[in-house]
Amino acid sequence: MKSSAQVVVIGGGVVGASVLYHLTKNGWTDVVLLERDELTAGSTWHSAGGMHTLNGDPNVAKLQQYTIELYREIEELSGRDCGIHITGGCLLADTPERLDWLKMAHARGRYLGMETELISLDEAKTKMPFMDTSYFVGAMWDAHEGHVDPTGVTNAYATVARNNGAEVYRKAWAKAITPVNDGDAGVDGRWDIHVHDPASGESKGVIRCEHVVNAGGLWAREVGRMVGLELPLLAMEHMYMITEPIPELAEFNAAVGEMSHAIDFAGEIYMRQEGEGLLLGTYERNGVPWSAGQTPWDFGMRLLTPDLERIAESLDTGFKHFPIFAEVGIKQVVNGPFTFAPDGNPLLGPVRGLPGFWSACA
Repeated sequence: MKSSAQVVVIGGGVVGASVLYHLTKNGWTDVVLLERDELTAGSTWHSAGGMHTLNGDPNVAKLQQYTIELYREIEELSGRDCGIHITGGCLLADTPERLDWLKMAHARGRYLGMETELISLDEAKTKMPFMDTSYFVGAMWDAHEGHVDPTGVTNAYATVARNNGAEVYRKAWAKAITPVNDGDAGVDGRWDIHVHDPASGESKGVIRCEHVVNAGGLWAREVGRMVGLELPLLAMEHMYMITEPIPELAEFNAAVGEMSHAIDFAGEIYMRQEGEGLLLGTYERNGVPWSAGQTPWDFGMRLLTPDLERIAESLDTGFKHFPIFAEVGIKQVVNGPFTFAPDGNPLLGPVRGLPGFWSACA
């Protein structure tokens, strides 16, 4: 393991791997990523992988558009399959007010160079054959929506970063971060990262660096606390379900192609094709925090116990709007934790009062 680096990125999920890749893309080659377990072992591995460009913040919307376009590039550069499905997406409005909001989003998207289109419900039906149009008043089409394999994307980022000179250490637990006294002679960095073996707890060495990027995901709070920083983050349970194979979907695929993604604002749900079936997820109105005080260090590739009763109201809406869900069996329910900040936006950028310490979490 290296004893020094310009930048140490802590966290081997899709965010940490993306940061590492972009550092090398911009010429920072003396960079290291530390992952306590295996890449994607936090929230990334169980993510549904949806890609959207619509966002209340226009800057985030433009960033999301850039990311979608980037996936093809890193797939080619790495030689790894990212499971890219650019199916396009329908955003469905059930009230005139929500339709007005989509019109505003469409107008703003034109200014940002995004390719969206207001379409009729009949047009939406051709892309989303299982929707009941009687529940909606309008729709917006986004040609750039779809989904990817989050694990494939993470490994593609890491592969390209390594090819560009970065180093990736798995089973490397950043157990402590201590500031370096700039007054000491010969000091060549600002932070010391104390790395331990997660299984034995034994030290694997210290990496001295100029910059630390906290991309700890579920453990971002714990990483922040190492430098006296209490980040406004909370892990929440999030559920989605996958159906059994649907014969009508196979017929649609043969005639038209892969079904598009859908966002239904009324039920706060998203829906897309997953193999031969459908995937339906919901952002719950009565969300349940998970491990509110701290995230256990030994939590890894595990899921939480599903609780469909908790999202029954949203599921009821989804089953009405997309009646096919009431007719097919459910193959799997996934419930896993994701971290959020209070305003729903990511925590990105330098931390005031901690020179050289950066956040890339939530």
